[in-house]
Amino acid sequence: MMQYIAPGREGSPVEVKPRYENFIGGRWVAPSEGHYRVDLTPATAEPITEVAQSTEADVELALDAAHAAKDAWGEKSASERAEVLNAVADAVEANKEMLAVAESWENGKPVRETLNADIPLVVDHFRYFAGAVRAEEGRTTEIDKDLVAYHFREPLGVVGQIIPFNFPLLMAAWKLAPAWAAGNCSVMKPASPTPWSILKLAEVIGDIVPPGVMNVITGPGAEIGKALATSPRIAKIGFTGETVTGRLIMQYAAQNLIPSTVELGGKSPNIFFGDVMAHDDKFLDKAVEGLVLYAFNKGEVCTCPSRALIQEDIYDAFMSRCLDRIAAIKQGNPLDTETQVGAQVSQGQLDKITSYVQIGREEGAEVLIGGERAKIDGDFAEGYYFQPTVLRGHNKMRVFQEEIFGPVLAVTTFKDEAEALEIANDTLYGLGAGVWTRDGSRAYRMGRGIKAGRVWTNCFHQYPAGAAFGGYKISGIGRENHRMMLDHYSQTKNLLVSYSDEPLGLF
Repeated sequence: MMQYIAPGREGSPVEVKPRYENFIGGRWVAPSEGHYRVDLTPATAEPITEVAQSTEADVELALDAAHAAKDAWGEKSASERAEVLNAVADAVEANKEMLAVAESWENGKPVRETLNADIPLVVDHFRYFAGAVRAEEGRTTEIDKDLVAYHFREPLGVVGQIIPFNFPLLMAAWKLAPAWAAGNCSVMKPASPTPWSILKLAEVIGDIVPPGVMNVITGPGAEIGKALATSPRIAKIGFTGETVTGRLIMQYAAQNLIPSTVELGGKSPNIFFGDVMAHDDKFLDKAVEGLVLYAFNKGEVCTCPSRALIQEDIYDAFMSRCLDRIAAIKQGNPLDTETQVGAQVSQGQLDKITSYVQIGREEGAEVLIGGERAKIDGDFAEGYYFQPTVLRGHNKMRVFQEEIFGPVLAVTTFKDEAEALEIANDTLYGLGAGVWTRDGSRAYRMGRGIKAGRVWTNCFHQYPAGAAFGGYKISGIGRENHRMMLDHYSQTKNLLVSYSDEPLGLF
């Protein structure tokens, strides 16, 4: 057990400056209009620091820097770019504790998650794409003995990237690593509730990445995000966030005839078949944990297993075990390594969760546990904490169909495999799903039948580099975490060469 000291206080691994500027062209640049806003920690609702309140003029400055750097960076060899990515990974790993504490304090998530999942995965993704880009090969096609088609992969140039608040550093790595590996320069806009942890990352790697390759602009999404996404000076936009904004991002990209990848919301089913209770063993304990993972990262996860479908013949016994496990969750100080659920990212998110639980009650859902704002003592009394909550109802309720983005689980039952599949697919979303069974054939059938981009089988919430991630239906377009992201951040040039002296005879 360990309790880290909050950033900025004596003995903390994290230094905090009173004010942070934008990171543009390898330098810290004050916002054009000189405005800043206070960045709060959700753990106590107290200020951490001030960050730049940027405008469109700052976006243009960042684009200037990126365009100035794009040719030199794009012309570097794959091995040279890989060397930079590996150096970034080394620097992040060397500063793991500092970055983990910074992100936990700003986001509210437990430091046990940032230390053991978020920051190690940041390292993993940079190293993966460093290797992936070196393994890329061009292609040739022999049309006939004298005509050959050569295919070359080229960077797009300057790309815009907008990331969410739930995994600030990991989502940055998901976007930056493949973009840089492919030879692009980036202008990144972090989420309004969590801008500071990205700036701490810039402090760590700013001297490693060539000036202009990484640019970070903080400010309101409605203004800065739109200015970036609509700019004719970007060659692609990458976005992770909620579906309504994702539609707008795709519209902006379409207007400029540029590609977009969007990873959006989810309402992931987590299906538990009766055979999970065939034995009282480690697998059963793992399945119980699999249900409780709806509270991972305070439920602020696009793939949150927020719908639990439990076969009716085991419902009572299985839920009894799960509710006992939920009741034992330790909630409170996110910088305590024993804490399992921290604070929601903002007051607005806390209000949204509260309103959805009330909607569930009004729809007739039964509150099995939780359902209220959590009362945390001492310094954390004003923090944005909500109790891990379980609502029992049916799949037509709004709490089953709409993304809540909090530690709220909607649970129902099913009779057989066919009904489980019907309920699982009865949603507009299709980002993730979970299947828990001891029957390998059933696991395969369900995995193929569920309309989702990723189906975890006898596990959940694993996000390794090298495993393609993305959604079906309104959960998004494109795949991240995989070498195919190099395709998303590249364009293919075809060089068609004739080695014959004979004229075509057409004129």
